[in-house]
This record gives sequence, structure tokens and C-alpha cells, in this order.
Amino acid sequence: MTASSFPEVTAPDRPTLATLHAYARAVGVLARAHAVPHPRWWHVSLRLRPRGLATAVMAVPGGGACEVVMDLADHVVVVETHAGEALRIPMDSGLTGTAMGDRLIDALAGLGFEAGYARDKFEDGDDRPYDRAAAARYLRMFLSAYGAFERFRASLSGDVGPIQVWPHGFDLSFEWFGTRTVVDPETGDELPAQINLGLYPAGDPYFYSNPWPFDPALAEADLPNGAVWHLEGWQGSKLDYETARTAADPAAVVIGYAAAVHAVSAPDLA
Repeated sequence: MTASSFPEVTAPDRPTLATLHAYARAVGVLARAHAVPHPRWWHVSLRLRPRGLATAVMAVPGGGACEVVMDLADHVVVVETHAGEALRIPMDSGLTGTAMGDRLIDALAGLGFEAGYARDKFEDGDDRPYDRAAAARYLRMFLSAYGAFERFRASLSGDVGPIQVWPHGFDLSFEWFGTRTVVDPETGDELPAQINLGLYPAGDPYFYSNPWPFDPALAEADLPNGAVWHLEGWQGSKLDYETARTAADPAAVVIGYAAAVHAVSAPDLA
């Protein structure tokens, strides 16, 4: 992976990212309602593909299957079924998040789908600007991060989750699960200790980690390439995207960061 594969993104690109995020929330609501539920909520995430993002496959009520694809090469949202395309919506048409969600829900209704959709997760009335070149840069950003994380992920033993894009925050991440279990104070559920490693693309983008439960002593551990521990609002660590992007070997910087976080966090979680 070369330095150029990690693209530069700047402030003028951010409105397009907000549009992608709004449309991802609308797409994700469909999978939330119709994909086979997963106990770790992986059914609501989007799968990264070379041309964009896609939901989990959903069973069509009358037979067959469908998925919804955010194609960032052709810049369209497509409802694809076993029989072909059921709907194709240009993302540069300025649709609000509400309008995008409504059109997708109507398309699924035409295929026989029915549900009480979580509309509060996507409804908004803002016009959505879209620059095709900016969208392509964000896709390259995700793909570059995916490539680095996948190389590190393959080196891990134990229970490791898939690399996913989450509609709520529009971040790309995966989880490593320890063998230790912890009672979640909010839900009372017993959950595996874990480390979440990902990329947050909004604003000034950064790579992050969220060891859980977080041991405050971790903040004393050194991290490479200027990565820092983050203790306000959320607990974990950050590595600026620009630090990795401008390095001679960006993937190596990302992998080195992930490996350092795992090395200091995993012993307390395993």
C-alpha cells in the first residue's frame, strides 16, 4: 500500500461526508428492520466493498433476497434483488435524509417488506450537497484503512469481529474480544471485554481504540507516532489520520498503532 492510497481530505469535502452519513443512516434502518438479527448488532452495519457500502442480505418476503448498496463509484443508492435492480437513486440529487429514507422504504414495500421503521434514526430536512470527487476520496480512505486493519486483524488470535461501517457514527471499525466477561452497568448484561479499533472520518479524521472496560493506568503507556490517550467524553486512544497519511508507509503506521494498543490493553482483558 502506497502513501497515495491514503487520500487527503479537506474541509470542503465535509458536506459530502455529511450527506453520505445521512444516507447511510437511512440505509441502515432497512437492515435493522429486515436483516437476520445478530446478538452483537452486526446486522445493522454496512459492509465495505470495493465500490462502496452494502447492507446485509435481506430475505424478500415472497422469495429471493435483496440488499441495499451505496455505490460510491457510480454515486447511486441501489436496491438490488435476485431479479435485478428495484430502485436506483442518484446521491447527487440533493435529497434530504428523510426523502432518501422514504424512497427506500417505498421500494421495499413494493417487494413485500413491512416493518415499523426507526425513522428517528434518519429523518432530517437538510438539503444534501454531494461532490463526486469528495465521495471517491472518502471511499479510498475507508478502503485504505480496511487494508491496514485487515492485515493486523489477521495476526490476532481469539474471537475477532468483521470490519464494518456503522451508520450511526459512520465510522469503520472491528472488535477483538477477550475471554474475560464484564457486567455492563447500563444494561446488566454480561459481555466480553473487548478492544474496538477503527477510523472516524468526520472533521479532522483519526484512528481510534476503545479498550473496554478501560483501565485508567493505560494512559501511562506510551503509544507510537504521536498517538495519544483520550480520556474526556470517551476513553481510549487516537492517532491522527494525517499522521498516518503523510508517513512513508501509512499502513505500517496504522498497524503499529493498533498493535501497540492491543499489546498494552489485551493482558487485562484476556
